[in-house]
Amino acid sequence: MSGKSQDFNPLTVAVLTVSDTRDEESDTSGRYLANALQAAGHVVAEKVIVKDDKYKIRELVSKWIASEHIQVVISTGGTGFTKRDTTPEAVEVLFDKHIEGFGELFRHISYQEIGTSTVQSRALAGMANKTAIFCVPGSTGACKTAWNGVLQEQLDSRHRPCNFVVHLKETRSEECETRG
Repeated sequence: MSGKSQDFNPLTVAVLTVSDTRDEESDTSGRYLANALQAAGHVVAEKVIVKDDKYKIRELVSKWIASEHIQVVISTGGTGFTKRDTTPEAVEVLFDKHIEGFGELFRHISYQEIGTSTVQSRALAGMANKTAIFCVPGSTGACKTAWNGVLQEQLDSRHRPCNFVVHLKETRSEECETRG
């Protein structure tokens, strides 16, 4: 069930691409998420690419969780099964609460697109210090699936019967518009 009411509340979001090979030019996934967020009316406070190193990932996400300005973190990449895929291990320990339904719903929607290969996705989400953290696979297709299938509505204050906006820290997004 979905519906919209009230005024839109723009969120301040950090986008993290986890990759050993991508740079700003080749980061189609991070760029897609940043563009989708901005098109929806949100503020992208920072967009960063970091190597797939769980301590570097954890350090950056910890900084954003502690920030008074960042309400949402969306990471792309590092959620697979290779030795270098460490995003879940990096961020899961930071969660105050897990959002189990995000990974479950992402894989359900993804199954319609890629079949049983979706079982290799370790997409996950959680809350930490009133900051929502969503970790999605690194392909641009997976980012589109996550955005269109879950995040667009759940980050929209008008979405009913519920959304994540009421659980996030209060901030003034205009203070972050010049960052990133």
